[in-house]
Amino acid sequence: MSEYWLISAPGDKTCQQTWETLNNVTSKQNNLSVNYKFHIPDLKVGTLDQLVGLSDDLGKLDSFVEQCTKKVSSYLGEVLEDQRDKLQENLLANNTDLASYITRFQWDMAKYPIKQSLRNIADIISKQVGQIDADLKTKSSAYNNLKGSLQSLEKKQTGSLLTRNLADLVKKEHFILDSEYLITLLVVVPKSNFSDWNSGYEKLTDMIVPRSSVLVFQDSDYGLYTVTLFKKVVEEFKHHAREKKFMVRDFTYNEEKLAAGKNEITKLVMDKKKQFGPLVRWLKVNFSECFCAWIHVKALRVFVESVLRYGLPVNFQAMLLHPNKKSSKRLRDVLNQLYGHLDSSAVQGSGHESVDIPGLGFGQAEYFPYVYYKINVDMVDTKL
Repeated sequence: MSEYWLISAPGDKTCQQTWETLNNVTSKQNNLSVNYKFHIPDLKVGTLDQLVGLSDDLGKLDSFVEQCTKKVSSYLGEVLEDQRDKLQENLLANNTDLASYITRFQWDMAKYPIKQSLRNIADIISKQVGQIDADLKTKSSAYNNLKGSLQSLEKKQTGSLLTRNLADLVKKEHFILDSEYLITLLVVVPKSNFSDWNSGYEKLTDMIVPRSSVLVFQDSDYGLYTVTLFKKVVEEFKHHAREKKFMVRDFTYNEEKLAAGKNEITKLVMDKKKQFGPLVRWLKVNFSECFCAWIHVKALRVFVESVLRYGLPVNFQAMLLHPNKKSSKRLRDVLNQLYGHLDSSAVQGSGHESVDIPGLGFGQAEYFPYVYYKINVDMVDTKL
């Protein structure tokens, strides 16, 4: 199960007591979940109005940061190509796996100073992740263009003789070069028409050099033939060839241009290799940045919602539950029994209806008598 439940409940006599009660009924007695204390530092509360406004904004920020985290992960999978099976091991948060990061969560005081207001901390995260999102667009666009150019050239090296690059198939001796009157054309002939070509190409028009046609290359469907003729009958020859289903390819033998074409592929391959390492490093570093920022947003949301629901002075325990497989429904029932007294209206509807509560959560969200947010750490098979 890659799903975790981040919840909070008001402190009993002490927050430790809240933790022990939860742990007893969910983990020790019923084996429904594995639980961890989730450490949130003493953040600045501000006014009630500020908290209500911030609550909705944090909901939007939560969605935005989660989406950016998934975008970075998804693009890293794309860039790894045939090494995509190594994606999971490259998705780390602060040099540790994602489950370990959230179960041992420590607030990053250096990045998000707790002396700042909650609004300022949210703005820091928003700017930081917004910049990563913008940089990802630029970097992915540049790399995708390079990859696209390379794939397009590579595609032309293979495929049907009707469309593929012919430079690798022909040699200098196949052509009459530097003649004032004569030219050698390359003609693609369907395999089923080889005998028609061999017996009839000299009659397609006047001024064709007899016995000048050579089969240069063939694949499963077509053959590539040369034919030499006078320049002045080229257009007439093309017209009659088309009628017989022989296709004249537009090709001029130029050694410099052919060498340049080969060099272009080599250069693109080298460029792609050169960009691959730094791009993968950038994606790994910024996946970590986004994921850590996302969990800090969750911590902010728990803090704000807990103060709005349970009041001041700040007295609540945040806890991270990892539900055991197939125990989610039973765990939800146990939590409703334990915390139902906090808000009886939420329990009457078994907590499964989506309700829109102004100032408490963003838009249509699941509502329970305790503060609840879901965290899914599976970043591999994410659909954006």
